[in-house]
Amino acid sequence: MNPQDPLNQLRDIHLPETGGFWPPAPGWWILAVLLIAALAALTWLVLRRRKRNRWFRFARAELARLERLASPDPSWFAQLNTLLKQAARERYPDQHPEALTGDAWVEFLMTTAPRDRVASRPVAEALVHSAWRPTVSAEPTEALAFARLWLGGQKC
Repeated sequence: MNPQDPLNQLRDIHLPETGGFWPPAPGWWILAVLLIAALAALTWLVLRRRKRNRWFRFARAELARLERLASPDPSWFAQLNTLLKQAARERYPDQHPEALTGDAWVEFLMTTAPRDRVASRPVAEALVHSAWRPTVSAEPTEALAFARLWLGGQKC
C-alpha cells in the first residue's frame, strides 16, 4: 500500500439514503384528499337520509305503542288514524292528506297502499269510520295489520 497511490484515497461506492415515508409523494396527497371528500360526502348523505326518515322511525315507535294499548275503543282508532295522517303528511306533503276525511281519506289510503288494495278496503273503511262512531266496526288487530302494511310501503 503505497501512500502516494491516489486510488487508495478513494472511498468505496455507497448508495444514497432512502427517503422516509414523510412527506408522501403527490399521488398519495391526491388520494388522501379524494378519500376525505368521499367520506365527507357519504357521511352527509347518510345524515340527510336519516333526517328525512325520522318520521318513519317515529311512526313505527308510535305504532308499537298503540299495539300495546290496543282496544276496541273509538279513541284508540282515532289515535291510529291520527298516526296515519301524520305519516301521510310527512310522506305526501304536496297532496295535503291531513285535510282529508271520510271516504276521501279512505281513498287516499287505498291509492297509496303498497299492495292488497282490494282486500284492505273494508279494513281501511272500518278503521276510518271507527274513529268517530260510538260503536267500533273494526278489529284492532286488523287495523294494526293494515297500518303496518301501509307504513311499511312508505319507506323513503
